[in-house]
Amino acid sequence: MINITLPDGSVRQYDKGTTSMQIAMSISEGLARNVLAAEVNGQVWDASRPIEHDSTVKLLTWSDTNGKATFWHSSAHLMAEALEALYPGTKFGIGPAIETGFYYDVDFGDKEFSSDNFKQIEDKMLELAKNREEYIRKPVSKAEAVEYFTEKGDEYKLDLIKDLPDGSITFYTQGNFTDLCRGPHIPNTGFVKAVKLMNVAGAYWRGDETRKQLTRIYAVTFPKQSELTDYLHLIEEAKKRDHRKLGKELELFAFSEKVGMGLPLWLPKGTALRERLVEFMRKAQVKAGYEQVISPHIGHKNLYVTSGHYEKYGKDSFQPIQTPQEGEEFFLKPMNCPHHCEMYKTKPRSYKDLPVRYAEFGTVYRYEQSGELHGLTRVRGFTQDDAHLFCRPDQVKEEFKKVIDLVLYVFSALGFEDYTAQISLRDPENKAKYIGSDENWALAERSIIEAANEKGLRTVVELGEAAFYGPKLDFMVKDALGRKWQLGTIQVDYNLPERFELEYTGSDNQKHRPVMIHRAPFGSLERFVAVLIEHCAGNFPLWLSPEQFTILPISEKYEEYAKKLSDILKDSDICGLIDFRDEKIGRKIRDAEVKKIPYMLIVGEKEAAEGLVSVRKHGQGDLGSMTIDEFKKQILKEITV
Repeated sequence: MINITLPDGSVRQYDKGTTSMQIAMSISEGLARNVLAAEVNGQVWDASRPIEHDSTVKLLTWSDTNGKATFWHSSAHLMAEALEALYPGTKFGIGPAIETGFYYDVDFGDKEFSSDNFKQIEDKMLELAKNREEYIRKPVSKAEAVEYFTEKGDEYKLDLIKDLPDGSITFYTQGNFTDLCRGPHIPNTGFVKAVKLMNVAGAYWRGDETRKQLTRIYAVTFPKQSELTDYLHLIEEAKKRDHRKLGKELELFAFSEKVGMGLPLWLPKGTALRERLVEFMRKAQVKAGYEQVISPHIGHKNLYVTSGHYEKYGKDSFQPIQTPQEGEEFFLKPMNCPHHCEMYKTKPRSYKDLPVRYAEFGTVYRYEQSGELHGLTRVRGFTQDDAHLFCRPDQVKEEFKKVIDLVLYVFSALGFEDYTAQISLRDPENKAKYIGSDENWALAERSIIEAANEKGLRTVVELGEAAFYGPKLDFMVKDALGRKWQLGTIQVDYNLPERFELEYTGSDNQKHRPVMIHRAPFGSLERFVAVLIEHCAGNFPLWLSPEQFTILPISEKYEEYAKKLSDILKDSDICGLIDFRDEKIGRKIRDAEVKKIPYMLIVGEKEAAEGLVSVRKHGQGDLGSMTIDEFKKQILKEITV
């Protein structure tokens, strides 16, 4: 017998060799019908794989992230089977699950393929799915694997096998299709009830531009047709909310090839929005005891050699700036933290001086590949709401918790209510990716875990997601469409203080190293604005709106009255404009709605005579008449954050 520990902590005994599916059946037949795979001791397994030793087991369904990933990877195999049936001789690269759905890289040889073929493939996949073919796992030797794919003439699988050690290779077969695969897979193809091929692109084999370009087919599948319908509706809604589209329509930002790819130009309205975010954060930081600093946009190469950024990220930086002095090199600043370390060193520090909290809205530069640039979410120049705290080891947890409070305050003010805190730790199997001692990493990781627990955050742990100099807490936020974004990060760092030889004098009159906390609640202002635009579909909170009102005179006779009203509002720092166009009032209202201006103040003969404004609210319609003072009080109450 073996002991199986379930997620609720209960322990059940089963015969050795019992499968996760049999465990599910022993709990509930209904549960078993929905099991896609299982986590066995933290690893995702086929539900049909025998368990030989005492284990912890979590049964995975469609509601689990790893359940969906298994479903979609299995669907990639189903699509490959359909392609092989429709296009004999097709060769296959890799077919992983991605965040939503999956793709497969395919070599069609001399056959033509385009989106016109999507419907044929979808129909074939559903036809094959109805056969309810099992996904059968078979360990094979390296020699067997080579022989099989040599016979098929599939050089891509042979290239993958070359890097695999003998004894670690498995095949999976469903129906008439066999693939090289680690797995796991869902029990059978019958779980797939809805299929949609999304798009097609080119992809070089193994990302190498010198090798053949394959056809990458993206697709998504679901266990119910209704879920696919909902997903496609979500896609259409996302297109309407695309920050690139809305950014252009609302005149927030632009890009210019002459300025350079990935270098955004903030237009007046976008700048107003951005400055309000900066002012909001600046006030919160002053209240929390931060001091504002400014560092240059470039730094000497030696600065980034010392910090370790040159070694880790040198290839992702812009080319060095050569000066007239021989051998002297500068880099566009890729990070703010090395500059802040040098600021800390400008004078001796006592244990009584700590913590020191430096904050900077610092613009940094990274040379992202052109194919990876995407609106404001992936750019080459961006501004971080960066801060670095230098504290004693005994202050780390308390300071970390205060930063968590600041991040949650930001989310609350901007309407982000659904979030998870990701505890990002280093990969224990690949410590060469990181700098610093095991002892310091253990201290830093423990501080983050304890702080997150004490603040009652909903957390997940991800190994291998730490920064190269320390672990971090990343906030994963869901927007109004349920899409997940990484916003806000807090990192604990024992290593940069060591590399920069930072010191303070302790109460024992000895020299000690401070600990650094890196934090950026917005992350980058560019990316944050992009997410915010898509989250609220351009309907910003009133306090953030670049134009909070527009005054719509019914005719030019009431323009002087409109100017008087505008001056009263602007004297109270309420920003807006007057629509002087010679258009009918209905057209002016429609245009203001399209521009998503929160309030429309309509003025005509009655309003001018009685000292009133007729107020309309974006998306809500007529709010009736009121005096300008009444309207001003209402707005001031609404824009208080």
